[in-house]
Amino acid sequence: MAVIAGVGVHLPERTVRVADAERDLARTSTPGAVPRLPMVSRLTGVQQVHVLPDDWNASDLAVAAAAKLLAAQGLDARDVDLLVFASASQDMVEPATSHIVAAKLGVRAPVMDVKNACNSVLNAIEVAEALVAAGRYATVLIACGEAPSRAVRWDVPDRATYVLSAPGYTMSDAGAAVLVRRAPRPVVGTSGDGTSGAAPAPAGILASAFGAESTHWDVGMLPGGGTAFPRDLDRTYFEIDGSRLRDAFLALGPGVILEALDRAGLTWDDVALVAVHQVAVAYLADVHEALGLPEGRTIVTVAEHGNVASATLPLQLATALESGRVGPGDVVLLVGLAGGISIGAMAVRL
Repeated sequence: MAVIAGVGVHLPERTVRVADAERDLARTSTPGAVPRLPMVSRLTGVQQVHVLPDDWNASDLAVAAAAKLLAAQGLDARDVDLLVFASASQDMVEPATSHIVAAKLGVRAPVMDVKNACNSVLNAIEVAEALVAAGRYATVLIACGEAPSRAVRWDVPDRATYVLSAPGYTMSDAGAAVLVRRAPRPVVGTSGDGTSGAAPAPAGILASAFGAESTHWDVGMLPGGGTAFPRDLDRTYFEIDGSRLRDAFLALGPGVILEALDRAGLTWDDVALVAVHQVAVAYLADVHEALGLPEGRTIVTVAEHGNVASATLPLQLATALESGRVGPGDVVLLVGLAGGISIGAMAVRL
């Protein structure tokens, strides 16, 4: 069995108030293209976003989080058997950003990128678990660097462009890291009189399930830089149909989540925390209802930190651990939602 041995997060110090950015955008854009009132912050509930330094890239965010995690675990670069860069963002098309992260960290181990929009980290944990379970690696470092601020459009010529660009104004930069390791051999417990007793339930990744409805791939795009639009600068910004994306997510239903719980032999009563991808405070109630999530089991991070893409689930898990909301022995359900669109759920005992 594989365990999530630790999680680390790096949030850039610079923050921008979404409402202030909207007011500036209305003043500098073509008259009538952008509402004068800050609609995005009001409709989404996102108050501020983090912005990486001008001389940083996605790899730097990943390195900051990974270095923090390794230090907290008492490890160094030599202890990493495999490095996986998992992010919607990337430094460049080639080479894989994992090479850049490894070079900056001093890791001399195999590397790979795993990319699936906002489910990149969750899919990377799935890959790491399988490789650890197969005995291929003992310690896998997953590093994430999300820098969506670099692809947000602030030059808005008309209302149609604004509508496609507006969801990007809640996107935020962050680094995250997750350490997946081979589970230690279980130790039989002893009672106070020295006799053998039942050991606590072991930590580990208990079960997961994933699904996709790929016919919705065009509801949220960053088209530029690939073979479809290799040099079209106007396509290097986010193009997101917020209404269609919301409807597509809500139509997914709870099947994948219930499948993960069933595979793990759990019920909702066993789950201490549901970490779920968040794009807006206003959507959380709808997501809870559509996916069957119990009330009071989630942590709201999007209001204070914005939509940090695939760094969202590590951020919520780190927040819950640091606040004492969860601890050793607790079961956490990680629920990922991503453009494309895809859904994933993973049950983890800490």
